[in-house]
Amino acid sequence: MLQRLRTEGPFDLAVVGGGATGLGIAVDAASRGCSVAVLEQDDFGKGTSSRSTKLVHGGVRYLQQGNVPLVMEALKERGILRQNAPHLVHDLRFVVPNYAWWEAPFYGIGMRVYDALAGRYGFGDSANLSRAETLERIPTIEVDGLRGGVVYHDGQFDDARLLIHLAFTAAAHGAVLLNHAEVVGLERGTDGFLEGIRAHDRETGAELEVRARAVINATGAFSDAVRRLDEPDVQPMIQPSQGVHLVLPKEFLPGDSAIMVPHTDDGRVLFAIPWHHVVLVGTTDTPVAEVCLEPRPRQDEIEFLLAHTARYLERDPTRADVLSVFAGLRPLVGLVADGDTAKVSREHTLHVSNSGLLTIAGGKWTTYRKMAEDAVDHALTLAGVEAGPCVTRELRIHGCDPDATRHGSLAIYGSDAPAVRVVCHERSGLDAPVHPALPLLRGEVVWAARHEMARTVDDALARRSRALIFDARAAMEAAPAVAELLAQELGREDGWIDEQVAAFEDIAAAYLP
Repeated sequence: MLQRLRTEGPFDLAVVGGGATGLGIAVDAASRGCSVAVLEQDDFGKGTSSRSTKLVHGGVRYLQQGNVPLVMEALKERGILRQNAPHLVHDLRFVVPNYAWWEAPFYGIGMRVYDALAGRYGFGDSANLSRAETLERIPTIEVDGLRGGVVYHDGQFDDARLLIHLAFTAAAHGAVLLNHAEVVGLERGTDGFLEGIRAHDRETGAELEVRARAVINATGAFSDAVRRLDEPDVQPMIQPSQGVHLVLPKEFLPGDSAIMVPHTDDGRVLFAIPWHHVVLVGTTDTPVAEVCLEPRPRQDEIEFLLAHTARYLERDPTRADVLSVFAGLRPLVGLVADGDTAKVSREHTLHVSNSGLLTIAGGKWTTYRKMAEDAVDHALTLAGVEAGPCVTRELRIHGCDPDATRHGSLAIYGSDAPAVRVVCHERSGLDAPVHPALPLLRGEVVWAARHEMARTVDDALARRSRALIFDARAAMEAAPAVAELLAQELGREDGWIDEQVAAFEDIAAAYLP
């Protein structure tokens, strides 16, 4: 990829940012026959795109707010995504517990409206549950005052794995993708319009120049920083908001149904979700003044989630139970006078500067495909390039395998699973886990280095696998073994191993409760 970036061009489109939106744009543009280059300052999905609630959903809260068009678009995209990536997107049942007399009819009607809006893209019908049926689905739920519940269906996925498979898909259609390459400047032509970008290769220290007919800023929470490369005094358009999640052991929610609490003290929806072999609890909505690659959970956010979870589970979780805690930044577009970012719309926005820089911001994971379609449609006009129509509604994502569960622990790789298994049996020891508490085989680390552009221990443990989210302490203990495997594959020296372990420990420390 690095060689192609140096020798090819000008590209039709240069995309800054390798998250859901940036790689979605790469898939859309490349599948239309365009030449496209994507540069990411750190790793694919390092920021927001790997730190979601792991839901592909229409947004029950947006329905409460009366934003029916956003809900309808998201429900349609939810169905398209399950169709195109069935190995990573699946149906999940949610139970809304009822403790007051009015909740059953109120939420029951609301969920039936949700079903109706989904239409043919629905995942399943909602229904009212008796107290006994609610306990059967959520055996660990708080029983004091429980009257019953409402069950509805939404989608669940593994965000970082989907992102890597989007990168595979884009590459298969000819896109050039490079991580750990930070864009440091925008190049203008004599007419004042952008004609390329300048980047710094963080691995080699080399400076890269990429010529392009149009430049797209798809950096999410970092959008304003890139806009300032274009116009230093530009007014900000992003209101970043922090969302925090706790990770608990499976015994807190042992079934296969999730809990959804429609209204917390801060007006948000609270989820407790079975995911892989752990339970996710989230999320918060806290305005932040500064954006960074590793946002840190605040102590009051952790206490807020523990307190609210305790209201709905028989066993109250404590900090000692928390396996990991992670924070992500929402790139919200728009400001609110009272600072309540929960009120800010989750719709996406397109903005074109005087020099032609196209910025796309806002939105959410579920609608990444539609966001990409809109961005490419506009970018092609800016570039003066003719291309075919968008084909991503029907485009199967790399790894697509409707029967991926037959691959067991390697199901997240979809159709790549047999090839991953071959690597795991390539030599003695590669079929062993990197740590007794983590479902990550040593051969998977080798695969990630060879085929998925994993360049650091953080890449391997936070995004190619989800070890850092599953158990932060175990991930820290596994770091030396992972660093050694990566060093062998990437040809690094012993000093690099020590540096990588130290760097990962610094990152992982923020995931400890």
